[in-house]
Amino acid sequence: MYLELAPAITALRSRPEEFEFSNGTLHHLPSRHRFRFESDDDVRIEAMCDCALLRAKPEQAKVFSEAHREWQASYWRPFQINRDFASHFEAPPLWRRAAIWLLQWLIALPPARHEASKAALHPAGADD
Repeated sequence: MYLELAPAITALRSRPEEFEFSNGTLHHLPSRHRFRFESDDDVRIEAMCDCALLRAKPEQAKVFSEAHREWQASYWRPFQINRDFASHFEAPPLWRRAAIWLLQWLIALPPARHEASKAALHPAGADD
């Protein structure tokens, strides 16, 4: 007896946003099922239910593997690129903004204050 993969294949093709890929595993977020592609005709199902007890038919595993590759190319990779691109334009964290502000403030100090600070550290007539 084999696990029928047709519902997973249909979901991957028609609702690609329900899946994500990490650590070499395809995750179906609503069901929490994970699929590990061992080869083109072997898919390991990881689930907290009895779905993981049955193996996939090699023929269906091959179709699912092909659907996964199509999903990677047409949905997941563009999604990652767009997410990474957007992250380049996010506001920096508060600590970094504070550090930038402090650095700009220090750079903007008038030269007289720099000389006064230097004089305070090395008074005139002090032995070097």
